[in-house]
Amino acid sequence: MFPTQIRRAQPYPQYKSPYGPKYTPQPHVAGVTGKQLFGLGIKSAGLGGVALFAVIFYASGIPRLQRDVLQKIPFVGGYFVNEIPPEDNPF
Repeated sequence: MFPTQIRRAQPYPQYKSPYGPKYTPQPHVAGVTGKQLFGLGIKSAGLGGVALFAVIFYASGIPRLQRDVLQKIPFVGGYFVNEIPPEDNPF
């Protein structure tokens, strides 16, 4: 039997060119790197922001949401203040 390549001793040290590429192992967990996680986080945050905007846009006619959430937003909250007298308001 021949010894494996890893166990065989090198007869002389390997030459490493100073002009060649400098390879280093990249840290990962189950093949997922930090750069991939960062990109996925950015995309998820964008999608979550758009989804939140869509939910608020479609539910902006609900009086409870107007009072509890939308009126507390600076510069926009005044738009959702309802000045209708209570006897004319069905809600």
